[in-house]
Amino acid sequence: MSVSYDFGKKAEEDAKNYLLKNGYVILEQNFTYQKAEIDIIARKDDVLCIIEVKARSYNSVLEPYEAVNEKKKKLLILATDYYIQKNDLDVEVRFDIISIIENKYKSSLEHIEDAFSVI
Repeated sequence: MSVSYDFGKKAEEDAKNYLLKNGYVILEQNFTYQKAEIDIIARKDDVLCIIEVKARSYNSVLEPYEAVNEKKKKLLILATDYYIQKNDLDVEVRFDIISIIENKYKSSLEHIEDAFSVI
């Protein structure tokens, strides 16, 4: 596996552990539909949380959450709609981003709840 792939998988695992410690129930990981992938689908109380995990090293120019562009948002919405229909859900949906920045000395995790809205 590549270093980049391993870094991304570790970031997703860190995000999952963070969510579990904070009372979320993980429903799916790496859910795909057509060209879209949702990193984590979780539930907290009565809210379905669609979570995009973005990780970068400290020497990156962009903040991790800045990588969630309009195209990515549209793909997340498409996959979410499919997931809700497939599972016949009637729930409130929230789109979150977990932003992880790390290097060999330290790391930080920021959970941005309701990072973008669907109009």
